[in-house]
Amino acid sequence: MSKRKSSNVSDNPNKRVRPAAVEEDVEDESDLDGDEEDGQVCTSAGEVVSDAGIVESITLKNFMCHSLLGPFTFGSNVNFVVGNNGSGKSAVLTALIVALGGNAHATNRGLSLKGFVKEGESSSDVSITLRNKGRDAYKPEVYGQAIIIDLRITREGLRTYKLRSKSGQLVSTKKEELLSILDNFNIQVNNPVSVLTQEMSKYFLHSKGEGDKYKFFMKATQLDQMREDFVYIKTTKHVTEDKVDQHSECLKDLKRKYLEKEDRYKNMATLDEMHTKLEELQKQMAWALVRSFSPIFFPTNLDFQPPVYANKVEEAEGKSRQIQEQLEGITQQVGELQPKCAELKAEAQKRNTLLKSSEVRVQIISDITVNWFSHFLQQEVLQRSIDANKRNLQTMESSRSNRLRRFGEHMPSLLNAIQEAHRRGQLKHKPRGPLGYLISLKDPDLALSVEVCLKGQLQAFTCDNHEDEKVLQSLMSKMFPTGRRPAIITSNFLPSVHDTRMRGVNHPEYPSVLHALEIEDPVVANCLIDQRGIESILLIKNRTDARRVMQSRNPPQHCTQAFSKEGDQIFNNRSYTAEQTRANYLSGDVEEEIRHLQREIENQRAQADRFEQQMKRLDDDIKQNEGLLRRTQVEQRTTKEEDLQEIVTKISSKRAQYDEARAQTAEFKASYEKAEQEYKQHKEQINTVAEEADPVKEELSKADQEVMKCKHHKKHYDEKRSAHLRNIQTLEANQESKEQELQATTICPERLDVRRTARSLDSEITRLKVKITTQQDQQGDREEVVRQYHEALENYKNMTQQMKYLNSFIKSLDSVMNHRLQVYAELRRFLSARCKYYFDSMLAQRGYTGSMAFDHKNETLSISVQPGQGNKADLSDMRSLSGGERSFSTVCFVLSLWAITEAPFRCLDEFDVYMDMVNRRISMDMMLKVAAGQRYRQFIFLTPQSMSSLPVSKIIRILRLKDPDRDNNSQKGQDEEQ
Repeated sequence: MSKRKSSNVSDNPNKRVRPAAVEEDVEDESDLDGDEEDGQVCTSAGEVVSDAGIVESITLKNFMCHSLLGPFTFGSNVNFVVGNNGSGKSAVLTALIVALGGNAHATNRGLSLKGFVKEGESSSDVSITLRNKGRDAYKPEVYGQAIIIDLRITREGLRTYKLRSKSGQLVSTKKEELLSILDNFNIQVNNPVSVLTQEMSKYFLHSKGEGDKYKFFMKATQLDQMREDFVYIKTTKHVTEDKVDQHSECLKDLKRKYLEKEDRYKNMATLDEMHTKLEELQKQMAWALVRSFSPIFFPTNLDFQPPVYANKVEEAEGKSRQIQEQLEGITQQVGELQPKCAELKAEAQKRNTLLKSSEVRVQIISDITVNWFSHFLQQEVLQRSIDANKRNLQTMESSRSNRLRRFGEHMPSLLNAIQEAHRRGQLKHKPRGPLGYLISLKDPDLALSVEVCLKGQLQAFTCDNHEDEKVLQSLMSKMFPTGRRPAIITSNFLPSVHDTRMRGVNHPEYPSVLHALEIEDPVVANCLIDQRGIESILLIKNRTDARRVMQSRNPPQHCTQAFSKEGDQIFNNRSYTAEQTRANYLSGDVEEEIRHLQREIENQRAQADRFEQQMKRLDDDIKQNEGLLRRTQVEQRTTKEEDLQEIVTKISSKRAQYDEARAQTAEFKASYEKAEQEYKQHKEQINTVAEEADPVKEELSKADQEVMKCKHHKKHYDEKRSAHLRNIQTLEANQESKEQELQATTICPERLDVRRTARSLDSEITRLKVKITTQQDQQGDREEVVRQYHEALENYKNMTQQMKYLNSFIKSLDSVMNHRLQVYAELRRFLSARCKYYFDSMLAQRGYTGSMAFDHKNETLSISVQPGQGNKADLSDMRSLSGGERSFSTVCFVLSLWAITEAPFRCLDEFDVYMDMVNRRISMDMMLKVAAGQRYRQFIFLTPQSMSSLPVSKIIRILRLKDPDRDNNSQKGQDEEQ
């Protein structure tokens, strides 16, 4: 056994700062990295791996109860931090956790970060240097071969980072950059397999409960994080489904409004038709009066020429027959080409079917074709919600001095303009609004329920007549040049509130919306009664009571619906959850609403970041699984585990199927494209021939029209000649008839042959004018009708598109989740099999036999161990073992977990605290053997033992801490020989 010297130096706030520990190697430092080159080491198997991410050094200042610890320089493989209680071992481990992103709870040393600042100091500092060499280096062109992480914790508990390059140059101060570095190196300080504290070991490993050990296995392999992510995404899916259900009802309401606006819009077209008809009747009326004053008159000096129409008819008919024969020839040519076209089309469709089936097969086999549309949609929905909350926050902040601003930034200006217009006499009656500003709650707890009930009517205005409505529309167009304007409800103003006693709900325990509101103006009350029926809606705070009252066999008389305190809408046969969670207009505490919106915005931002990280971790888990499988193929030669072999075979088979399917898909695609090209070429040929027929058809149509025209002219000529001969002797019309004809010509230049009497036409004109006037009064302003129609149509289309996106998102999420749950189950089975295999191997090194039984359904892990080999005694569970044997079995369990998880370094705090000398020595040999086989990993062991019995090895480094200062310590600062 070699003798080594170490220097014990402690920290003392009353003395000069000096080194707190001395590093010692079992052999010369030059041998420590003798097998390393460019940040890489070679394993016994010849595989070159990277040791990027291991801890090179750590320094603590004013941390916990220590003024200065370090700098400690760690070796790249095995490190022992040795020292008595209070010397600073736990401080080193705690600083490592906190500086690498862990929370205070993970350290079991404090509830908040400010507890780590030394008493009497304003801040504490931790500096950690991580190796950044080899193929897994993070931004080596920026940081170089090392990354320095400087952490400062203030007395107030604030944590700030400075990330520096190896040369000390500042690169970033963002927490996101640190997270990227940790992800790149796969550093997980919250994972008990990476950093195992005393408390975590006591809770999971030394517990007698089988459920605790299962939890430790799940946490160590990060399967529990995967499961939590699945639960979160499943919850997100359910929330989205609820949104879809809510939007379905909203969509019905939007469709109803759209159809109403469409009817008014279509009625405008009917009004235009009535105007056209009125104009036509007035023209007929003018010539009817002419007809009533004089007989039909034809001039007597017409010079009739010999008819030529008979010859023209024959010429036109001959040309038509010629063109018809040409068209029949083209039709015959198309008929000859059509069968070949149909044959090519059928072949293309057949090959397209093969292509589609192959693509479906590839989709099923491939585990990398994940539909990310759902991710982007989720981000978009969150961003829209954040933007809406920002707008609400801005409105709330501006309403601190004026409550009216809650209803819109321009609302005070609009009310001033209304007041001025009324003063000038432009308004017959002053409009009321916004309606939400003119009501108040008797019970503030009902703010959300009333707000959800009234919805957009809170911002609406009411007018007495259409003239006032037009004036208000003009004022709104000036105050609201862009965006949506408040709605306007037009109804006659009455001096008293409607009598609702015969049609309103009257419940002994719960008020109606009408009874829950303080409304001084009867016009406002009547408007809400007419538009929303607030006399028939109950307000029931407890949603359970609301369902009980509304959905019982005998619901309250005259009650149409009810609203709960949370805004839930309950009918007698269904209920809907409110999208809105806070009252924006009717709440009394503006400051509380502002604080809530600020918290909501921060939570939504955090949710968006968390969703992004979770989706990234799921993909990383898939990739990590593939890496483990590659290593398993190397280990497959020595293991006899049937489960492991089955998994490897299955995944290899799936990969082969995937490659085969991809190749077959490419063949089918090429075949389909070729057939499709042939079909398109033949189809183009048919189209070319068919296009030649179009001008022929057009020419034939013109010829037919010419025939009809010639016949018509001949017939008209004959009739006109006969009429002229019959009326050649007609007397000239009297002077009054000529004047009437002149007036008719002014109204309608073309003479009309009117058969109806002037009295009949006059009666119809009068009725039509009354109908036009009535409909114009009902419809109101034409531009407003058009605007409301297009607005309702746009809202309906937008909601329909959102529903389509949400349904697509749910469908995609189902597909992704089903696939990843299968991968999760396979990975859990795979890791369980590997853990059992390594556990048996570890026990066998001491001559133990044992079993490890996983029950994933009940989430338990049962470990049974039998000291000594053979079948002389049954296996015993760990509760019946001695303390040393149980500790040894625990070490075997931890080592088996080390073998199946990835991390650049392992930290183990006082692993041997419950062991006797024999088990401690055996456990130590096992850990050193594992470390020797994993030269690309770093191991940091914290122990109060002296470690003087360690074997000589070039991979071991010891950091010996000085005992804490005490009055009875006479060896402070003295050298100690091992």
